Amino acid sequence: MATVKQISGELDALIPRSLSCDWDNDGLLVCPKGSKRVGRVLLALDATEAVCEEAKDFDLLITHHPIIFHKTGEISDQKQPTKKIIGLIYARTAVMSFHTRFDAADGGINDILAAKLGVSDVEKFAPEGDPPVGRIGNIAPTDAKSLCEKVKATLGSPFVLCADAGKTISRLAVCGGDGDDFIDAALAKGADAIVMGRGSYNDNIDARDAGITVVEAGHYYSEAIFAEYFEKFFADKHPEIEVKRSSVGCEIKAF
Repeated sequence: MATVKQISGELDALIPRSLSCDWDNDGLLVCPKGSKRVGRVLLALDATEAVCEEAKDFDLLITHHPIIFHKTGEISDQKQPTKKIIGLIYARTAVMSFHTRFDAADGGINDILAAKLGVSDVEKFAPEGDPPVGRIGNIAPTDAKSLCEKVKATLGSPFVLCADAGKTISRLAVCGGDGDDFIDAALAKGADAIVMGRGSYNDNIDARDAGITVVEAGHYYSEAIFAEYFEKFFADKHPEIEVKRSSVGCEIKAF
């Protein structure tokens, strides 16, 4: 079986750190023992406390959002995230997180999102100076309501929010997670609409007035699809390793 260090190297080669935004922190973030053989892998969007408890029965936890994101001044069992990290180290569970680099990577979140929504002739885009995170391309002409129904059905969102610019949509941009910063870049690329995880009220209103429809699918639902990539990676490269999606979930639920 492959070691933690070997798997980390293979994934770094496929999803290079050079694609990460400057402010991001991802990669191999918790490594009790790099030479440990990996027999079981758990996948989760976030390293929540419940996910980390579940991960103690696994050799490796892979998340999209980094378990260590902000600077931490102390390592203590009285605060997060270090409380979770201490528990994982005792359990000898490693943690890898692939965040903005996976948004931008070939075959990553936004390529998966574009494919699921039927976008063809896909191109990369981003605000000037940023990694090529977003995707844009063509879809069969539709209206905002029909696009919203497709997003809900495809991603399993219980509801979506829509700022409808009132135009036929045939050129669609996508950006998993927070997408406010990508609206102007999508407009410049000729998008009629953008599907994102989450946006701000004011930015969505301004976008609608500028002529682009904004559809918010929910941050969780736009990115939970990340697991598909890693399931395929292990099936192709390390079929002997058991891979499981977390059973406890990370979504913020709607009632």
